[in-house]
Amino acid sequence: MTPDSELLRQFAKTNSQDAFAELVKPHVNLVYSVALRKTNSDEHLAKDVAQTVFTDLARKAGSLLCWEKLSGWLYTSAHFVAAKIVRGENRHRDREEKFMREPTSETAPDTDWEKIRPALDDAMHELKESDREAILLRYFENRQFVEVGAKLGLNENATRMRVERALEKLRAIFAKHGITTATAFASVISANAIQIAPANLAATLTTASIVTAGTGTFTLLKIMTATKLKLALSAIVVAGTATAFVYQQQTQNKLRAKNESLQQQLAQLQTDNENFSNRLAEIGEAKKLSDEQFGELLKLRGEVGVLRQQTNELGKLREENHQLYASAVKNEKDSPKNISPPLFSRTFKIEPATFFQNLKQSIPAHDGETPSETFVRFLKQNGVELNPSESLFVNEANGMLFVRTSETNLDTIEQIIEVVNSNQ
Repeated sequence: MTPDSELLRQFAKTNSQDAFAELVKPHVNLVYSVALRKTNSDEHLAKDVAQTVFTDLARKAGSLLCWEKLSGWLYTSAHFVAAKIVRGENRHRDREEKFMREPTSETAPDTDWEKIRPALDDAMHELKESDREAILLRYFENRQFVEVGAKLGLNENATRMRVERALEKLRAIFAKHGITTATAFASVISANAIQIAPANLAATLTTASIVTAGTGTFTLLKIMTATKLKLALSAIVVAGTATAFVYQQQTQNKLRAKNESLQQQLAQLQTDNENFSNRLAEIGEAKKLSDEQFGELLKLRGEVGVLRQQTNELGKLREENHQLYASAVKNEKDSPKNISPPLFSRTFKIEPATFFQNLKQSIPAHDGETPSETFVRFLKQNGVELNPSESLFVNEANGMLFVRTSETNLDTIEQIIEVVNSNQ
């Protein structure tokens, strides 16, 4: 069997799902059993705990490479994650009494185990890590002393003494809390500490943990957003059929408003361009420049270039909107079925570092592909497909994104950009 550290290193380096699956299989019963005890036998919450623990393992794989044995880390993580989830359930659903009651069953439970079960994990975490690791390997995973010794780096006799001392310390902790057993303490733990997780849980956790670790909650948001957008688009199509003539009149009004807005933006950009040009001229007159001034000069030159590019782009968009407006007026008497939705332009603010990092996690870029082309593929994946007559331009330097498409698509793109910008 491949050691945990080697599988973890392989997953951290190649993101191999097979390697992660091999990590999950030997430990899923341990994590699920801890979660089941801490959640008072609530299987749904136990699965949530297991999902969170293995998601953390996938997310933190790179920082856990120094751990030769993952049993201790997973056990502790499951303990604290389960405790946190139970506290949240108690606080939000007012179910404190339900979690504190013993689980009912048609068959009478083993008396000794029912006394030990509620306090087992808290007592285990009162032990120091080396003692807790010894008990986990011997009585939770039911390994032979030879195997335990191999994991701990001890011979068989030293391992037996280590395990017995750790067991005595655990028994003393229970005794301090007034808990004693009629049968052998070790036998009760060994027979009941690990419950078999539901079938296929390991495979489900493997896939879900890797996806969640890589994208956070963004995948779920993307699915929800796409679903809502598809419903919204369907509703717009149905409504548009009944109100086509009204829509045409509204389109003309909106075109006028968009043209005015573009003219204002263009005028502002031209003013900014002139200001920057004047500043460059003033700097150019200086005979000597300090390092700080030279850096500022380079920055200003870059900003002027970007502004010129934006000015040209806005000029083109304004001309195209004039043409669309003229076409809409000319075809005012046409049948509603022959009227295509007009194209509009909109500028969106993005956070370049966060935006493109989150975008790459959701849809890796192809070789030689520009950020604009990557984002166009991402929009298509989410139900927004740009036609050849539509356009998209990304300005990474200023954190701006220009899009020309239908108003419905612009509203959809705005929602998608908000999700990508805010995802951490």
